[in-house]
Formats: sequence, C-alpha cells, structure tokens
Amino acid sequence: MSLNKVILIGNVGKDPEIRYVSQDVAVATIVLATTNNAYTTKEGIQVPESSEWHTIKLWRNLAKTAEQYIRKGDKIYVEGQLRYTNYTDRSGLSRTKAEIWAEKLEIFNFHNAASEK
Repeated sequence: MSLNKVILIGNVGKDPEIRYVSQDVAVATIVLATTNNAYTTKEGIQVPESSEWHTIKLWRNLAKTAEQYIRKGDKIYVEGQLRYTNYTDRSGLSRTKAEIWAEKLEIFNFHNAASEK
C-alpha cells in the first residue's frame, strides 16, 4: 500500500492564473503561502516567522471555481497529490518543480468575485 496526499491551509499569494487546454477543460495555477509562527526557544533564541510557497494545480470544475471565487489574500484548504515535473530552463539547466495537484478545495473567507466586476 502507498499514499501520496498533501493537505495545506494557507493564503493565496496572487490571483489564480487560468488557462483552457480545450474548450471545456480549465487549468488554474494558485500560489499558496503557509506560515510558521515565530517563537522563542527555551534558551531564549527568537525564531522569526517564516513562509513556504506552494504551487497548486486545479483542473476542470475546481479550476472554474478558482477562476470565479478565489482572489489574492483568500484563505483556502487544499487536499491533493504531490507531483514533480522536470523541465529545462532558459539557460539550458535541468530543473525539477514540485506541484500539488488538487483533488479537494475549500474557501474559508468566501466572497463572490463576480459581484466585484
């Protein structure tokens, strides 16, 4: 048995990027920040707050939901799988990027972005 599952709760770093790979198949990319709170160790050392940035891919209906309702600063819950993609950058260097391919999405501070237009 094996399991590839990622669960994240964080803040959206910028408005989702949406593209359509066919007429009805939308793909959204979201940049999500998760934050570790600052703390002080027993020895009195102060450790500052830090953030990790994650790339989230949403497909089809989840992408359409992101397009319509998610904006920069929103707090969301994402559940999905960790996937790695290899590519060659502009300099010709081989790179690997990690993405979370979302299977479940919940918006905590829901607002209707369509009403803002």
